[in-house]
Amino acid sequence: MAEAALRVEGLRTEFNLAGAWCPAVDDVSFALAAQETLALVGESGCGKSVTALSIMALLPPTSSRVTGRVRLAGEDIVGLPRRDLERLRGDRVAMVFQEPMTSLNPVMTIGEQVAESLRIHRGLSRKDARRDALAVLDEVKIPSAKTRFDDYPHHFSGGMRQRVMIALAIACHPAVLLADEPTTALDVTIQAQVLGLLADLKARHGMAMVFITHNLGVVAQIADRVAVMYAGQIVEQASVGAVFARPLHPYTRALFAAIPRLDSSVEALAAIPGRVPALTAMPAGCRFQARCSQARDGCEQPQALAEIAPGHQVRCHVATGVMQGSG
Repeated sequence: MAEAALRVEGLRTEFNLAGAWCPAVDDVSFALAAQETLALVGESGCGKSVTALSIMALLPPTSSRVTGRVRLAGEDIVGLPRRDLERLRGDRVAMVFQEPMTSLNPVMTIGEQVAESLRIHRGLSRKDARRDALAVLDEVKIPSAKTRFDDYPHHFSGGMRQRVMIALAIACHPAVLLADEPTTALDVTIQAQVLGLLADLKARHGMAMVFITHNLGVVAQIADRVAVMYAGQIVEQASVGAVFARPLHPYTRALFAAIPRLDSSVEALAAIPGRVPALTAMPAGCRFQARCSQARDGCEQPQALAEIAPGHQVRCHVATGVMQGSG
């Protein structure tokens, strides 16, 4: 079997809060094949972005610590020296950050920002880097890229800035792309264009992609598999078809219940009561139990991620028992 493009094993990320180390990501594991898209889904505060930043080793070392394994084509990159990480980031693994309006350097032209990555990672001259950067901007469909190469970020709309962010990320043809809610701040028309662009680029360059979102509609459009996160843990993981056809974890079901439907006359949405627990007050057992309508005896115990069908995992003894009983 070919080595996974990205393999995360037992990832744990802790932050130092008031002198205590508190886990924001706890025992996260997944594998990503070449040309596969995994969607990380969950409400704000569930650990999705921290997972991506941990993989990229972009968290401050003085107030955070990351353990576990992150393997790029078999090479463990956790704990690598800073110089080695800087060679990897933007080259073998790259990231599209969440907010296009503030993620670009405001005092550098957009063309120079793309060219800089090519000079650093490919050792190109300024002339050659400019040529290749222009080709990348054309590839992400920046209109009149040649005449806009020397424009600054404030000359671009949010959708165009996101395209520049994508150009920065793919300039060196990374094997793995992490996209952190790249369509959140965009209107639905531009969102559809960006999703189509990412899908085309993934197919063209053979990239594996981790797509972080809270929008299940986006998941259905772009992902192959889904990992649902809650309070720093993956609570359900399966193919898109399996999760949409039969969500098993109560949290996953609650997320689907909160989606507005056009085929229903009921206007009220099914809100999830309560909130994600604070890092300093994580329950010992199931982290969703305080908000779960199906909570029962046993939920106060730690829950393991169990495979209840080929490729379908769930972290819930209630769902596991139901599936075993129905089998």
